[in-house]
Amino acid sequence: MSPSSASQVTVIGAGPAGLTAALLAARSGRPVTVLEATGHVGGLARTVERDGWRFDLGGHRFFTKVPEVRRLWREILPGEDFLRRPRLSRILYRGRLFDYPLKPLNALRRLGVAEAVLCMLSYVAVRVRPPRDQSNFEGWVSARFGRRLYRIFFKTYTEKVWGAPATSIQADWAAQRIKDLSLSKAVTQALRPGRTGTRITTLIDEFEYPRLGPGMMWERARELAERAGARVLLDSPVVRVERAGDQAAAVMVERAEGTVRHPCEQLISSMPLPELVLAMNPPPPPRVVQAARQLSYRDFLTVALVVPVEAGFPDNWIYVHTPGVRVGRVQNFGSWSPHLVKDGCTCLGMEYFVNEGDELWSLPDDELVGLARRELAAIGLIPDDRVRDGYVVRVPKAYPVYDRGYQERVAVLRDWLARHARNVQAVGRNGMHKYNNQDHSMLTAMLAVENLDGADHDLWAVNVEADYHEEGTTARHGTGRGAPSLSSGPPTRSAGDRSA
Repeated sequence: MSPSSASQVTVIGAGPAGLTAALLAARSGRPVTVLEATGHVGGLARTVERDGWRFDLGGHRFFTKVPEVRRLWREILPGEDFLRRPRLSRILYRGRLFDYPLKPLNALRRLGVAEAVLCMLSYVAVRVRPPRDQSNFEGWVSARFGRRLYRIFFKTYTEKVWGAPATSIQADWAAQRIKDLSLSKAVTQALRPGRTGTRITTLIDEFEYPRLGPGMMWERARELAERAGARVLLDSPVVRVERAGDQAAAVMVERAEGTVRHPCEQLISSMPLPELVLAMNPPPPPRVVQAARQLSYRDFLTVALVVPVEAGFPDNWIYVHTPGVRVGRVQNFGSWSPHLVKDGCTCLGMEYFVNEGDELWSLPDDELVGLARRELAAIGLIPDDRVRDGYVVRVPKAYPVYDRGYQERVAVLRDWLARHARNVQAVGRNGMHKYNNQDHSMLTAMLAVENLDGADHDLWAVNVEADYHEEGTTARHGTGRGAPSLSSGPPTRSAGDRSA
């Protein structure tokens, strides 16, 4: 296809999905404009730099079972820019570290004799009298591990992440994440001749990682897209999408010089799905607007604390199950790559799951650093006086919330777009309101570009599988990860609370 006959492609968002779409569309000879609301590329996969320290927001393991994604990673970054890193994550509970994923026998041994006996008695109790309601996370997990182990290894962290009681999280998510793991099976396997405990063989042992963090990938992708002819415009938040008939005709963005109109013939959007629909003009009918406003998100912030290198740990991150603290995970950025930190020091990323605008999100940076220092000492990782500096990074819309009815609401938006914005394709994590991984986001963008050339891929058929990282799949449409369904959404700001 010659550039003169190629349709103009407008891409909203410069994260993994948006930049993948821009790069591939530009390589095919199409005029491409990328509109990014912030002043940086990479989206949730960017690398934040402060005073020479680099922070990976949430942690991004470069591991995929999708050959097309793997090949593109290698095209964007040469092999020497990737490190092979060991995969190690553990659970911290009251000063003790436990294997993650959870191995029941390891957990019982690490808890000590007295606590292990109490956990076993609790397990026997639920076998005799199972919880009446096993439709929610608490009942389902308690029935398989006993209430005591449930409170130690499942309740605290899950409620921190989702900001909702475990009784409001649906049991199907527990079944996806925990699968066949149970205390009775672990004990049975341990008693078999030649067995030493639960055998978990499906987890990857190592992964690749860009030496300067995931943002290195997307900064380079931007360079390649621009070299291929794409325009990448930062600080260009979308305020309106003009429709003509059943097509998107132009995208309006707010820039320093005022509102700027960008005509489009094809639109690939990774902006949050409800915000895309709410930005449409003429607007959708009230039923569609209501569905968009009822979709919500869980937000996230990291407090990075500079500490002596000996205060670090080998794990990529540690899950904090210790009660009484608000931190959910602690990353050691030096364990991801020594190039993220400076000689003699490392950075520990204290991760908090929040709602944008809530009390924790709104705390001044110095108070958040003080809280993180105190909690780092409280969980026993390092004394407060050994922290040398601290930085705060806030990440809105990190997790699409799967509350009860969200699938129906997403279906309403999908159907309306298919009928009334026929040249619009939604891609990526927030673009599709799917709790997926980086490679899943890229795959949806790849298929969207193929659709520009006449393919008929259903992007929504790119499945989100809870066990992807554990078992993988060779199927082209099988990648991603699951999130829980909540019986009612947490008190999270919906898309409609922010001006589109």
